[in-house]
Amino acid sequence: MRIGDILKNKRLSLGLTQQELENRSGVTQSMISKLEQGQAENISIDALRRLARALSCLTVDLLPEKDKIKK
Repeated sequence: MRIGDILKNKRLSLGLTQQELENRSGVTQSMISKLEQGQAENISIDALRRLARALSCLTVDLLPEKDKIKK
């Protein structure tokens, strides 16, 4: 699963539109749309943190399992 898929699932589970997520996070609706559509994979850590905060989750929760460090 990609960051965009995880982002979309979390956003929809909270009943938010992309515009509402933009308003909460400060990340543009255009960037959110590109991420969700798989047209952008590179996102700054700052933007990822703002999205996580807006979605009430940890930043790491938005990362694909393959990108998480296993202990």
